Amino acid sequence: MNDLREPTEKRIKQRDTLNRFLDTPVEFLIRHNFTPNIISYIGLMCSIGAALFIAFGTIHLDIWFAWPAPFLIFMAGAFDVFDGEVARRTGKEGPAGAFLDSNLDRLSDAILILGLIYGGFVNYFWGFFILFLCIMISYTRSRAENEGINMKGVGLMERAERVLTLFGVLIIETWVYFISKLIFGEPWIVFNPLVTSIPVTWFFLIFIIIYISLLIYTLGQRLIYTYNKLNNLES
Repeated sequence: MNDLREPTEKRIKQRDTLNRFLDTPVEFLIRHNFTPNIISYIGLMCSIGAALFIAFGTIHLDIWFAWPAPFLIFMAGAFDVFDGEVARRTGKEGPAGAFLDSNLDRLSDAILILGLIYGGFVNYFWGFFILFLCIMISYTRSRAENEGINMKGVGLMERAERVLTLFGVLIIETWVYFISKLIFGEPWIVFNPLVTSIPVTWFFLIFIIIYISLLIYTLGQRLIYTYNKLNNLES
């Protein structure tokens, strides 16, 4: 029987890629005595800052004010990686730190989605549906790992992928909005009250539909993977 905790192929590839870029910033943080918990809180502050910029509409306000939100989202994702790596290299891995990090991640997810809702990029129904899917994706991992199954790398849209996707989408949304405004005299926007409460570009509207579909797909992946693993174990 295969070890239920053995790393997945996806996670091995991610680890190899990350190690190429982590050494310099992680060693800097270790030299300056940043603890994993402090790094986790810095990541949360970045998420709060990004959510505030999104909520107050800076994405469409001006080309120069559009960049802080995606930049802070990228930094939040980066610090989310740094805290675990610093903990591993300094021997400070433990259940207390993992518990704190997991809860701060959920809080960061919620804050970013609330920023999208308040900023009018999604309405309340779809915003809370996205939040529900993100929580369920995380819950299935937690519940499965309680049964001894390694869930790292299982699912298309893990938290890292969700953060990077939102980072990239906000950058593209900015370019589509302002370039279409420059070319056509007005931005290439659509108003659809079923998804958004303010005008956004057609690109963002299509993204929301695809994003929700990918989250549902990821949740299904984790449910099926866990069920099959547990079923094989019982057999």
